[in-house]
Amino acid sequence: MSTDADISARHTEKMKKIKAARDRLMENKTEEKGLIMVHTGPGKGKSSSGFGMIMRCISHGMPTAVVQFIKGAWATGERDFLETHFKDECKFYVSGEGFTWETQDRDRDIAKAEAGWELAKQLIRDESNRFVLLDEINIALRNDYLNIDEVVEFLLEEKPMMTHVCLTGRNAKPELIEAADLVTEMTLVKHPFRDGIKAQKGVEF
Repeated sequence: MSTDADISARHTEKMKKIKAARDRLMENKTEEKGLIMVHTGPGKGKSSSGFGMIMRCISHGMPTAVVQFIKGAWATGERDFLETHFKDECKFYVSGEGFTWETQDRDRDIAKAEAGWELAKQLIRDESNRFVLLDEINIALRNDYLNIDEVVEFLLEEKPMMTHVCLTGRNAKPELIEAADLVTEMTLVKHPFRDGIKAQKGVEF
């Protein structure tokens, strides 16, 4: 029968082996670069994670910017918070006017998305912006409001080396996923909307 001392000793040996393996793994992980990141999938948390990284960058003294596509008509907590408390650290721009079923005007949606993309390119080209969040741009790309090839080509060829860009929204196109350095798919397991509960303040906006 194992004593507490035996269990602790085995645990210590296991952790030593894990640390040694981790140290070997990290020996060659020395490169730094600005990442192209994609948050997609049907689950909640894509924009929330992007805004979490905005907070993280601000804490590190890294200037940031946001261009909000599609759902820009919503009054959101993150927008109010950043514009009220961190307007110098985070430039916040709203491009969209709402989802297509709300605007019911495809030409107008396309024009808004194109204007947002032109602004996004300016912000990304400005090397003083270390992190740029393109919130819900994947929806604009999925609906072909923007040309996916043009977006991918810009990110791969014109994005400054040390600038991070995060693109959020469901149904990210394969071309974008292939080009990205980091892709996270949020999986929907359970959501209160299915039980008739509307979007909750502080949780979803």
